Amino acid sequence: MLLASFTDKVISRTALIAFGVVLASSSFAVAEDWPWFLGPRHDGTSDETDVNLEWPDKGPTVLWKQEIGTGYSAPSTLGVRLVVHYRLDDKEIVSCRAVKDGSVVWEHEYKSDFSDPYGYNNGPRCSPVLTETHCYTLGAEGMLCCTDMTTGKVVWQHALQEKFDLPDWFFGVGCSPILDGDRLIVFVGGQPNSGVVAFNTADGSVAWEAVGKQTWDGTTDSKTDKTYRWTGSEMVTSYSSPIIATIHGQRHLLCLVRQGLVSLDPATGKENFHYWFRSRTHDSVNAARPVVIDDQIFLTAAYEVGSALLKVKSDGKSFTEVWRDEENMLAHWSTPIHVDGFVYGFSGRHENQGVLRCVRVTDGNVMWESTGFSGTASDLARDRETGKIIDRKTGNAVPFPYFGRGSLIRVGDRFVVLGERGTLAIVHVDPKEFKEDRRASFDEIGYPAWAAPVLSNGRLYLRSEDWLLCLDMRKQ
Repeated sequence: MLLASFTDKVISRTALIAFGVVLASSSFAVAEDWPWFLGPRHDGTSDETDVNLEWPDKGPTVLWKQEIGTGYSAPSTLGVRLVVHYRLDDKEIVSCRAVKDGSVVWEHEYKSDFSDPYGYNNGPRCSPVLTETHCYTLGAEGMLCCTDMTTGKVVWQHALQEKFDLPDWFFGVGCSPILDGDRLIVFVGGQPNSGVVAFNTADGSVAWEAVGKQTWDGTTDSKTDKTYRWTGSEMVTSYSSPIIATIHGQRHLLCLVRQGLVSLDPATGKENFHYWFRSRTHDSVNAARPVVIDDQIFLTAAYEVGSALLKVKSDGKSFTEVWRDEENMLAHWSTPIHVDGFVYGFSGRHENQGVLRCVRVTDGNVMWESTGFSGTASDLARDRETGKIIDRKTGNAVPFPYFGRGSLIRVGDRFVVLGERGTLAIVHVDPKEFKEDRRASFDEIGYPAWAAPVLSNGRLYLRSEDWLLCLDMRKQ
């Protein structure tokens, strides 16, 4: 997969850092930054090798914890700094912290009046994008901001609601931007044809706009055989972040917007192909990122959509639908991870439907699923004073037994899983069965823990609605 040019620089930088950590066998331990959503490769995988996944019973050591404002966005890290974006009262705050202790290095704040129409918190949903020189953030109300990574001074910013025609949305702006060389690509969601916009990183000017009426007007839904006619009032915004991949030697900017998947030339915004992939339910979103598997693209969404596997043809302008299934994987927001012909991810629209599943890529068959708990409700009790779950056999407090709609990242042959009520677990990458090694929980990380874990340079960062924890995952 070919990512943005800066990605190569970040990976090279972290490779150099790794040379400072020498193992007794004279091999080198790999350490990585996590400078944007879902890590250096945009897919939730970590190549770090000096990571301890065998915790004591009490869980990993907490290096530090900081109380922060509300939001659902995961933090991003680069070198000795971390940036977390949150809401406090009527302000959104871009906060740069020191990774050693979480102390504030600089902060930039601006006013926000966003109110979630469904009653969820009003904080940012998008992860910061970091380079050596700049920090890019996108707020829940559509404030796109470029700040100096050293000082926090604003380089440029756009209130997208003022600059573009943005119809009402469900949950605010929720898709993290990505970098492609000197362009920052953002799912703006504007009418009629500014669903996806590339901004020049130097000054914030628009490089190109695409996706909207020109994409979907007259498109036929293959499942219903109905032709869609553009009205001009559609919600074009997306909650799935874009990704860039090289398929058959051609670079594709893959954008899963509200109506479906669009492949664009990342340099120009010119369309390669599109695929209708939308729920029949009005109150619905596409939120999980596309998963690229060689020349195939795996898509999944909740709201009775399911998943589909597309195979891109050698011309790069067309595809075939390998299979489509409404029941095998219905990812609400957590992006699944592909490993050796199998996709692992959380399925289910509501918490009580949430299961971790393994799906075979070739045919979409479910290999196994788990709620995270193999016992029965009678095995457990709740402490009336603390609210904690108690194992009746041992009398000890245990992490919440069910994962719900969790999230996961991959480290070697293990997944680090975070359930939506804060249960942290280590699960094997195994297509034959669900196998868990250990689990832990922390008082500060409770429902809704919807931001995916972040692993960077031996530290694991967990974010709840109003806390940020740093856990020590380094081998001693």
